[in-house]
Amino acid sequence: MISSILDNDFYKFTMQHAVVKRFPKARARYQFINRGGHQFPDGFAEELRNAINGLAQLQLTRQEKTYFAATCPYIDPTYFDFLQGYRYDPDEVLIRQQGSELQVSVEGYWYRAILWEVPIMSLICELYYQMTGQRRHVDETVMLTAREKIEKYRNLGVTIAEFGTRRRHSYAVHQLVVRALRQYGENTFIGTSNVHLAMRYQTKPIGTHAHEWFMFHAAKYGFKMANLLGLEHWAEVYRGDLGIALSDTYTTDVFFTQFDKKLSKLFDGVRHDSGDPLLFADKTIRHYEQKGIDPLSKTIVFSDGLNYDKVARIAAYCRGKIGFSFGIGTNFTNDVGLPPLNIVLKMTEAFPEEAQWDPVIKLSDDPGKHTGDTETVKLAKQILMISE
Repeated sequence: MISSILDNDFYKFTMQHAVVKRFPKARARYQFINRGGHQFPDGFAEELRNAINGLAQLQLTRQEKTYFAATCPYIDPTYFDFLQGYRYDPDEVLIRQQGSELQVSVEGYWYRAILWEVPIMSLICELYYQMTGQRRHVDETVMLTAREKIEKYRNLGVTIAEFGTRRRHSYAVHQLVVRALRQYGENTFIGTSNVHLAMRYQTKPIGTHAHEWFMFHAAKYGFKMANLLGLEHWAEVYRGDLGIALSDTYTTDVFFTQFDKKLSKLFDGVRHDSGDPLLFADKTIRHYEQKGIDPLSKTIVFSDGLNYDKVARIAAYCRGKIGFSFGIGTNFTNDVGLPPLNIVLKMTEAFPEEAQWDPVIKLSDDPGKHTGDTETVKLAKQILMISE
């Protein structure tokens, strides 16, 4: 089901590179969260364990290393040597099943554990459909659906990236979707978050960083400094490349108070991942204008539960006001006639060097997407003066 170590999201590798450089002694814990309350069949944990054990055999090939280094010259050559020697360690993953309830956790050095989230989630999805005997659309229908979608987006005059590795139906479906997007999405489809498929279909790997980057910074430096130092450290590593900043780890309002003029000029734009997208666009435009920056010189990457209608509404609202693009995940890679799984695997605790285990949380613009320890959530809201 996973045959390449690059079958993972691009931002996992970019963050891993940054962690190796900045926080090589930090440790992290991750926890599986079954938001949809899905019932897992008997024997699921055993099958998942077998699949995860199999990942230990993966290693970066010479061809993959050459491709990755040539595609991403802003990543240190030493990182690709490191990745060539990296092996998944299944002992870092704990799996339990009680009845139909599945429990999965990960613990290890952050630079190692960071790569587990995406493959574990994609394995859970693929095994779930296999073991419950659910039949998807045939290949031709899967490709036709993807083709029709990307042609509609082309008619809108927008650019689209595919972000669907984590909750894809299966590797086979993901491959069909990217093939169709690449074949029929000229000038509209700009790349995929999946590095393996970007290499296979000769398109661009897309991504920067995820919430966990800022969540760790909160554990090490405090909630008030998490966004600012997270972005400063990112800029120190990438020197202006990979310049889309994630804005909603501790709400957009808090983010913009810390997104100062230097960072606003340095970063190419921001990513929207929760809350009302039009309200977010207004806040972003206003922020740039107040900093004396032309919003049309910047980009918002929208990535929150998108479909055609939502994309069309956002595009019509933003056109002529600010640059925009879209990252679409599950709506591409799990639109096969079956209900997609609503699952996440999130960092829950971090252990910065010479510190202790501290719970980490996320306070998105959608209260339903808050994650983490309840008392820590309350503390963060108090410190950041967030009221809901």
